[in-house]
Amino acid sequence: MVRVAVLESDRCRPKDCNYVCYRFCPMVRTRVNAIEYEEGKKPRIVEALCTGCGICVKKCPFGALSIVNLPDELEEECSHRFGPNTFKLYRLPAPSPGQVLGLLGKNGIGKTTSLKILSGEIQPNLGRFNSPPSWDEVIKHFRGSALQPYFQRLSRGKLRVVHKPQYVDKIPKAVRGKVGDLLARVDERGKLSQMVEVFGLAKLLDRDIGVLSGGELQLVAIAAAMCREADVYIFDEPSSYLDVKQRLVAARAIRSLKDEGKTVIVAEHDLAVLDYLSDQICVFYGEPGVYGIVSPVYGVRVGINVYLDGYLPSDNVRFRSEPIRFPFHPPTAVWQSKEMLLWWGSMEKSYDSFKLEVEEGSLHKGEVVGILGPNGIGKTTFVKLIAGLEKPDQGEAPVTPGLEISYKPQYLSGLYEGVVEHLLREAASGEFGTSWYRTEILGPLGLEKLLDRDVSELSGGELQKVAIAICLSKKADIYLLDEPSAYLDVEERLAVARVIRRVVETREASALVVEHDVSAQDFIADRLMVFSGEPGVRGYAKTPVGLREGMNEFLSEMDVTFRRDLSTGRPRVNKLGSRLDQYQKSIGEYYYIPAKEEEEE
Repeated sequence: MVRVAVLESDRCRPKDCNYVCYRFCPMVRTRVNAIEYEEGKKPRIVEALCTGCGICVKKCPFGALSIVNLPDELEEECSHRFGPNTFKLYRLPAPSPGQVLGLLGKNGIGKTTSLKILSGEIQPNLGRFNSPPSWDEVIKHFRGSALQPYFQRLSRGKLRVVHKPQYVDKIPKAVRGKVGDLLARVDERGKLSQMVEVFGLAKLLDRDIGVLSGGELQLVAIAAAMCREADVYIFDEPSSYLDVKQRLVAARAIRSLKDEGKTVIVAEHDLAVLDYLSDQICVFYGEPGVYGIVSPVYGVRVGINVYLDGYLPSDNVRFRSEPIRFPFHPPTAVWQSKEMLLWWGSMEKSYDSFKLEVEEGSLHKGEVVGILGPNGIGKTTFVKLIAGLEKPDQGEAPVTPGLEISYKPQYLSGLYEGVVEHLLREAASGEFGTSWYRTEILGPLGLEKLLDRDVSELSGGELQKVAIAICLSKKADIYLLDEPSAYLDVEERLAVARVIRRVVETREASALVVEHDVSAQDFIADRLMVFSGEPGVRGYAKTPVGLREGMNEFLSEMDVTFRRDLSTGRPRVNKLGSRLDQYQKSIGEYYYIPAKEEEEE
């Protein structure tokens, strides 16, 4: 067995623990320096001398250490490591010309590192961070695979790569000026007018980059990447900040690159979008922040199903204890027999250039109502009306006498201050230390390691999970969650859906959830509110209806149909104009229809 030891330097505080890992290490006590340190510096674990007993991991008061044992033969497939006691990546995805390769896995498992290697931003060191190999050695290491000619061309400057980064909200810090000027500068393929039309960017051309919303920045970033001339196009999480319609528009546009013989690589957490985009899938598994292993290339349906099953046949590895399954049929209308918690009448809310009209509706005990609609259509405004943060201009505000409401807003920057544990204790009151709280909230959301962290140190995904936990920790009658899946990976999104469902059922409460990920809505919602209208101009919030009726109504407006995978029940987008797409539209069933095996391929 080979050991992989990782020390999270930002969590390690040797001055506060007096090197407890060193003092309790059995090897050190027998005068074998499996852990080395210099006074005032962080310790270093010598993996070759470590026995993997795990005592130092358990003794570390800050949870800074992780040690895992892996098969010896895997060591020969190490692709990259940044330094001693850091994350280790095994293997790499192998892209093919004229194909869209999708990358699927948890956050912190090596997808972005792989994309940076394939884009040429990082040269793979094969784990030899002290004496990095030459390009010739790297090419020799990958001989016999599709990566050998790929790296040959990349190392000689004969492969041009365009990389759309993950964090588009950082673009204004690096680029300044008007959107139109930026796109004109990078329009090497003469595609500017086409991209403006496809992504609806005409109204943004005269606006400054610094004032764009997250969704607008994402569309501009995708358009800019597609305007440039390259052999390989890499898109890291292209659906972030986009609504359902924008996601499918972006997916169709990105997929069109394969028709020109381009190599396309996409890392994406929205299963429906990834399925629609990809021809092939590479699954990433391992332990986030410690090590990641890349699977062989699978067909798109098989690859996503392998990930949901949690078992990799090619490696004979089970990386999740239980498979993930989606419901094949819409939920039964049990809410009809439950007590009504909240009723609201018709309302109107107007701003300078936007007007929202709301139909009357209600919430019942034990139900989750999903909210679907384009960006800029008034979903957040409606949630604020229910929360009492906004007052309607016409109609009466929802009356909530004696009802407690807990609200997680869409934007979290600067919202919370302090240590995570203190914030959760304050929100959960006396429930924080109970076994129910640990098993139903802390455990599923993976927050145990974050309890001693300050919120200012958290990543976007970590902050999102903390905000969800704070919202659900409060004893409330109604929970309002605005885009809870932002920054989260597939498993985290489904874990959040389960937690919301369990909290609502246990407390006999109700929840309103604004969400753009159709798979996540399918997993959590009992009923749907569909918002329609013209984004940024007027919005119309319809009364909550059953999930089947709501999905049919919403998807008919999007002109999109879904089928069900027979193995996992997950929703899959039908290709526009396909036989199944035309058939489902003809019978008015846009969502709950299982496909036959031959129709799914």
